[in-house]
Amino acid sequence: MGIFVTVIIVCISGTFLFMNQAQFGKLPNRKQMERIKQSKNWRDGAFQNLHPTPDLTEGVTYYKAFKEFLINRNEYVKPNVNIPSTKVDLTQLPKEKDVLIWFGHSSYFLQLQGKTILVDPVFCGHASPVSFITKAFSGTDNYSVTDFERIDYLIITHDHWDHLDYETILALKSKVKTFICPLGVGAHLLHWGFTSEDFIEKDWYESSQLDNETKITALPARHFSGRGFKRNQSLWNSYALEIKDKKIYIGGDSGYDTHFKQIGEQFNSFDLVILENGQYDKNWKYIHMLPEEVVQAAEDLNAKHLLTVHSSKFALANHAWQEPLERVTHLSKDKAFRLLTPIIGESVFFLDSTHNYQIKWW
Repeated sequence: MGIFVTVIIVCISGTFLFMNQAQFGKLPNRKQMERIKQSKNWRDGAFQNLHPTPDLTEGVTYYKAFKEFLINRNEYVKPNVNIPSTKVDLTQLPKEKDVLIWFGHSSYFLQLQGKTILVDPVFCGHASPVSFITKAFSGTDNYSVTDFERIDYLIITHDHWDHLDYETILALKSKVKTFICPLGVGAHLLHWGFTSEDFIEKDWYESSQLDNETKITALPARHFSGRGFKRNQSLWNSYALEIKDKKIYIGGDSGYDTHFKQIGEQFNSFDLVILENGQYDKNWKYIHMLPEEVVQAAEDLNAKHLLTVHSSKFALANHAWQEPLERVTHLSKDKAFRLLTPIIGESVFFLDSTHNYQIKWW
């Protein structure tokens, strides 16, 4: 009995020490909670989605979901060859060009009207608290923080490990003019040594005029948040980024819902829409879109160009790694928007109609 109790105490102590590492961030303190509690999206001690959003699809149990995910594992969730990729010198991009570079999964770089924007950068090689779990696919991790010079705006959509990486954020800190994050994520940044002047926290439908030409509006998504045991203590955002006459929609992670149509009506149309397409499952359809829903969301948003992300770097679901791109390509045929499927690291001058940036590289 004494040995059993000792083992339990050691396990609890080890878990506490592990979870107390800086990379797990921090829950909002009492002062930060004063603002959070004023949010229309905060109810019953947590942030809420616009509509009820269960973790699992109706009729699915956690046992069934875990059994399919862990035991009945798709043998093709990871590629058996290196992912095709390329690398460009980010410091030599033509300043007069609007360009996009996707780094795999949900990390990407935008240069718009001379402004530099980085979204959800994860350059540590894994999407978890430990380096040996959820490792990046071979060939997908060619870029690092040393490849960047000055970044005007670094945008964080939510605090999950595959979108907010402690190591990457700290390494980029001195290179970024302004960080933009959802309400509540500032608690992590302050814990990591940032000051309140370093970042802007946004609730849904709040806007900031970042400079004379650049405006950002935080908008809803249908998802959840949390880096530890307690969930939904920070918000999860999508964003509309407006620079001069260009409009970009940054989708973050989201299940399908009415907010896409509402945002499309509010902003009329978007030059580029970036939506998650990958790490989905019929068992949790409310928190990640299936490819059919991605295409519908792009139409709801009146997209001129669509880039799908959240795939091709980490295995977080039970579908074949190339399935998201296969399905969205098939479903996007004859649609009004132009689908972009660049390889990782490619310079995409997405407003250039002379190149379609749609190759079947997978």
